[in-house]
Amino acid sequence: MDNFANLLDGFAHVLTPMNLLFALIGVTIGTAVGVLPGIGPAMTVALLLPVTYGMEPAQAFIMFAGIFYGGMYGGSTTSILLNTPGESSSVVTAIEGNKMAKAGRAAQALATAAIGSFVAGTIATVLLVVVTPPVVQFAISLGAPDYFALMLLAFVSVTAVLGASRVRGFASLLLGLVIGVIGIDQSGQQRLTFGLPQLADGIDVVVVAVGIFAVGEALWIAAHLRRRSGEVIPVGQPWLGKQDWKRSWKPWLRGTAFGFPFGAVPAGGAEIPTFLSYVTEKKLTKHPEEFGRGAIEGVAGPEAANNASAAGTLVPMLAIGLPTNATAAVMLAAFEGYGIQPGPLLFARESSLVWTLIASLFVGNLLLLVLNLPLAPAWARLLRIPRPYLYAGILFFASMGAYAVNAQPFDLYLLLALGLLGFGMRRFGLPILPLIVGVILGPRAELQGRRALQLSGGELHGLIGGWVSWLIYATIAVVLLWPLIGRFVVRPLRGRVVTA
Repeated sequence: MDNFANLLDGFAHVLTPMNLLFALIGVTIGTAVGVLPGIGPAMTVALLLPVTYGMEPAQAFIMFAGIFYGGMYGGSTTSILLNTPGESSSVVTAIEGNKMAKAGRAAQALATAAIGSFVAGTIATVLLVVVTPPVVQFAISLGAPDYFALMLLAFVSVTAVLGASRVRGFASLLLGLVIGVIGIDQSGQQRLTFGLPQLADGIDVVVVAVGIFAVGEALWIAAHLRRRSGEVIPVGQPWLGKQDWKRSWKPWLRGTAFGFPFGAVPAGGAEIPTFLSYVTEKKLTKHPEEFGRGAIEGVAGPEAANNASAAGTLVPMLAIGLPTNATAAVMLAAFEGYGIQPGPLLFARESSLVWTLIASLFVGNLLLLVLNLPLAPAWARLLRIPRPYLYAGILFFASMGAYAVNAQPFDLYLLLALGLLGFGMRRFGLPILPLIVGVILGPRAELQGRRALQLSGGELHGLIGGWVSWLIYATIAVVLLWPLIGRFVVRPLRGRVVTA
């Protein structure tokens, strides 16, 4: 009941004319930028993060929530009409969505994606309200060794689980840790500052995020895509017939059930639940002949899973301060930009702000449905922007945003260097998420590790606390040793079973 009362207070803060205006601006900008080809939600949030600077924290996070959900909505439009997913989680949506569009059913594909996103986002946000407070109570009981172990688990998860190569994942993490430790450490010693006073306070996370995501991605896509705009499939007014409703509502619910738990798990992401949703709908459908040719269930389920996963990422980010995907990592940077530390004490210290943010997710989700259905043809016209103008604009706004953080020209040089680093990482196949997680969690892992060692007088056993840390270290060992376990244990056992 206390949580319900806090949520009502959050709605009271959001439902004022000025805050509703910020929510509307957020969802409009987020959708518009998210619609553009090659720009996923993480890049959308990173690019527009500086826009919220200078606002009151509550207004900034109301707008930021709109940008976050708007970027998720916009990605489906690109996938369906251009067959160009903004990020890997939208790939499954493009499989059936683009086939529906080519078959003259673009309106129905966009409608089931928009309504499915609304249904999944609303249910997942309700689950966020229910699940987060118990997680916070659990997190309060953890000590420095447990938090250090949790951060090690985050490091291992984003490097060993995601991507095709563990070596590349750990290389990306190492780059992030190196960038994260730049500046003056807790003992007053300068690290990797090269005598430059501008680096004494470290590199702002916003500059890192904008450089790696926005500038790096813009340079990479601009270097590989055609100079002309993509061939956009015409779209009418999105609508669903009675049969479409009948075939969509169950996939929406099943997609939500897949997406939310995976979003809350470190390195769970949206790729696995969207794929599981697609496979499930393919098995359960009464129209198997349509799969591969434009089945509406293949759009409804994965798109719901994608948006439910987005809400799930907020659970560990708000309750523990751990980002589970790239978008959550950039959102964590937004909190730190205001001097707010996500974690178990966030609900006690910034209760009004947190519940206002959660309430704004409900409001933003509704505004997005109202905007996306009637304005889908207008969003589609944005896809006709010539690529040179598009990416030149991205670089311009990224530069302005990075400069606005500290108003120092030196940040523009850092932005260019980080953008080139992001371009090089894409060229050699290094994943971006480990770097961002390393930048954000590296200093915090160092802080918790120092505290644990200080409490134990410098003994290494101080890094092992209660049963939580033991369980986490066991999980880390299984994740790291799984290739060997699979090769020397699982395969021989399967061979014996087959022989028998």
